[in-house]
Amino acid sequence: MARVHHRTVSINGLDVFYREAGPQDAPVLLLLHGYPTSSHMFRHLIPALADRYRVIAPDHIGFGRSSAPSVEEFSYTFDSLATVTHAFLATVGVERYTVYVQDYGAPIAWRLALWEPAAVEGIISQNGNAYEEGFVPEFWAPLWAHAETPTAETESALRFALSREAIEWQYTHGVPDVTTIAPEAWEHDIAQMSRPGVDHAQLALFADYVTNRALYPKLQDWMARSQLPVLALWGANDEIFGPDGARAFRRHAPHARIELLDAGHFLLESHFDEAVAIIRDWRGEF
Repeated sequence: MARVHHRTVSINGLDVFYREAGPQDAPVLLLLHGYPTSSHMFRHLIPALADRYRVIAPDHIGFGRSSAPSVEEFSYTFDSLATVTHAFLATVGVERYTVYVQDYGAPIAWRLALWEPAAVEGIISQNGNAYEEGFVPEFWAPLWAHAETPTAETESALRFALSREAIEWQYTHGVPDVTTIAPEAWEHDIAQMSRPGVDHAQLALFADYVTNRALYPKLQDWMARSQLPVLALWGANDEIFGPDGARAFRRHAPHARIELLDAGHFLLESHFDEAVAIIRDWRGEF
């Protein structure tokens, strides 16, 4: 098992915590986590792939062990998170990488790709959306309503996503056998989300999520032109980003590999061995 290092660097006065393993001269695999978790979601994946990659997984600002400034001190937008990630990559000496995205990690990566297209060598999307078809309407309706006309009532509906019940549900929905999910996964996230002020930061990101949809046409055009290798590794039972979001990658990346597993939003918790085998096999295809 590879040795995993746990490090922190300063980016514009903010601490960015990250996990890293693998040879310094190996191809880089950048792991970008989603909501409500952190690089903790990749705790098993990092050593499993470190024989082939220099694997790097940062915590976004407001998540995990990275800084969580107040909304008065930091603008919680996806542009801001991507800007910090861009600076982080320069600080740790990464110029080219394959990006592995999940949930929030996707819109952060899409910005990086559009800002510096030549830096991205491949895409692995684990329920990381890039198409309108990926949105499950029932889940997203409260967020779109808040984005259109924010009120105390629409904010209250979004606050439920910060609750213990909602966070645990993200891990257990769509999983055939919930006893395979280690409860410390959601307990870790609940503890981090309970820090003072983090609720306001997360509500700001919820409100900003609508900006990600505007990126999709540009991203899709870039994928069509670049023809980079794409692996859509998807929990087919996800009630946040449905499997049509995985299939849609083929429209602009015809050779994309689509793998739908009998899992939910956080498939690494329930289908880790299958996921690793697919990733390693996909890597061998190019």
